[in-house]
Amino acid sequence: MWNRIREIIRKEMRQALRDPRMRMTLFMPPLIQLLIFGYAVNLDVENSRIAWMDQDRTPASRELLAAFQGSRRFEVVAAPETEDQIQQLLDSSKVQAVIRVLPGFARDLERSRGASVQILVDGTNSNTASLISSYASQVIASYSGRVSLQQQNVRLLSRDASAAVNTRLPAITARTRVMFNPDLRSRNYFVPGVIVNILMMVTLMLTALAIVREKELGTMEQLMVTPIRPIELMIGKLAPFALVGIVDLVLVTTAALLLFRVPFRGSAALLLGCSLLYLCTSLGSGLFLSTISQTQQQAMMASFFFTMPAFMLSGFTFPIRNMPVAVQYLTYLNPLRYFMEIVRGIFLKGTGVETLWPQMIALTVFGVSVLGLSAARFHKRLD
Repeated sequence: MWNRIREIIRKEMRQALRDPRMRMTLFMPPLIQLLIFGYAVNLDVENSRIAWMDQDRTPASRELLAAFQGSRRFEVVAAPETEDQIQQLLDSSKVQAVIRVLPGFARDLERSRGASVQILVDGTNSNTASLISSYASQVIASYSGRVSLQQQNVRLLSRDASAAVNTRLPAITARTRVMFNPDLRSRNYFVPGVIVNILMMVTLMLTALAIVREKELGTMEQLMVTPIRPIELMIGKLAPFALVGIVDLVLVTTAALLLFRVPFRGSAALLLGCSLLYLCTSLGSGLFLSTISQTQQQAMMASFFFTMPAFMLSGFTFPIRNMPVAVQYLTYLNPLRYFMEIVRGIFLKGTGVETLWPQMIALTVFGVSVLGLSAARFHKRLD
């Protein structure tokens, strides 16, 4: 039995590596997708172009301008004087936001009235607009805190020591510490998720195409008249692409660590073990697609219609908690969701089995169910 399986595996590897196009398909798409998501897909907002409209023209407003210029997140590129100029800058996308200091800014600060600063943001890209508004508010809040502290010190110095002690108010200071991704780099969030999508696409599509190709060439009938049993044929067909999936996993993980400096805080053995559980689902899905497809074009289209909804509902780009409630329940039927949580947890948080065991159990259930049902259907088609 094992000799026959070994020969089938050898035949599949030789056939896959013999074709130059197949060799490119095995290893180039994972690297290309990694480079695209690593370099091009970036939600970080740095060096945002802003315009500065100062209608107060006081030392206080110039100090606030210096605070924005000193921030690494903003670049002041224009100084409009009128409303029409502001509208033109936003319409032409020359700036992403306009900071307008209203008249009486310094006077209101001195009188502790609560001075106002208007932030006009281009909302075409809602994510970018939200981040720019948040960063600008942080700069203004930091400046406001410094001014309040200076005013408080002045008041304390103007009173005698006993009065100062009696009038001092308790202060509450909030200090924020970002865990797991201190620099808030979106690359650290997206790149580990690429591993999930690559393993699914490569193994599912290659498995479906390899079996359907046997049907198109007429060699499936030749295999059926040999002493090879269906279970041996199935194992011999799936094992090479499982090996390809592991190689792609190592390749993409290495590139993520070396090229993009994505932190890896967890266990490599745990990542490999969870990947094997995940491969059972992807290989089983490819085996199922091969039983319902008659041509390679049908197999490719079927794999596309399978992977796209799974990709969109995996939480790779869009948080699941932001989806409608009915769609959130639907994501529990998506194995990509569980492996996505596992990969990001291992990479960024260093979580172990004690935390990831629910996701691992879900992957095991999906893998055994999908692979078992697909194998039964494949066996029936061969009979």
